[in-house]
Amino acid sequence: MTYQESADYLNHTTDSLLDRVGGQLTEANMHLLSIDEHCLLAYRYLRDEVMEGGFIQLIQNGYGPYVLLGPFPMLMKKEFGLKDFAKLLYGVSHEYKRNREALEADKTDDEFMAQYEQFEALNNYGDDYLDNFEETVTPAITEYYKQHLTDNKDK
Repeated sequence: MTYQESADYLNHTTDSLLDRVGGQLTEANMHLLSIDEHCLLAYRYLRDEVMEGGFIQLIQNGYGPYVLLGPFPMLMKKEFGLKDFAKLLYGVSHEYKRNREALEADKTDDEFMAQYEQFEALNNYGDDYLDNFEETVTPAITEYYKQHLTDNKDK
């Protein structure tokens, strides 16, 4: 499967997952997805947000707790075998926890843009993801999910 086929599969599958939960994941509908489906959706959020505006944008748009504080980083290491990617996620999570209040605060556009200098480590993690992980992790996660698809149909 090519990178583009993996990305298309990821988008199509996660669109279907979001349709299943009524268009938006909430605490009330989280139980409708399996662990693997949550991982796939968390990765979609991460990929989309980081490709557009880095980890700062991911956090500012409210995905920080779901992607960085939930089981996603640990599962990337233990279930998916993506140890280096998990290490990056743990680093991002550490920075996020240290600066959570400031990162999640409402901001003007100028204040939001200033965060890219203020939280340089997060900016660097975003660059690292784009340069070293995105093109290999996307196909790896897609392949893992396809192999475990039968497990997900019953949940």
